[in-house]
Amino acid sequence: MSFIDGVVTLLLAGLCWFWWDSLKVRERAIRLALRACEDAKMQLLDHTVALKKIWLGRRPNGRIALLRFYEFEFSSTGDERHKGLIVVLGMAQQYVTMNLPQNRTITMDQDV
Repeated sequence: MSFIDGVVTLLLAGLCWFWWDSLKVRERAIRLALRACEDAKMQLLDHTVALKKIWLGRRPNGRIALLRFYEFEFSSTGDERHKGLIVVLGMAQQYVTMNLPQNRTITMDQDV
């Protein structure tokens, strides 16, 4: 195998890992959004959990991991829409923030 073949193989393997990891983390973000909405007596709208940003972050042990920011929408009646944010470092929830009606905001910190 030539050097170019090795590089291409590594790139493809890296892309496959990233895709697979992103699917697992998105599933986790959906579960976190559902739980946060249930706790706040709200309804998650149409599974609207969407990735907004990826960054690098540090775990408590100092290792670097992907920091992903997901937005979601929820409602109390189904008519109005409110936004929430989930931040996940690796597979660990960092926090969930929900902008509730009446200008209230709740934040749920780490749930590892």
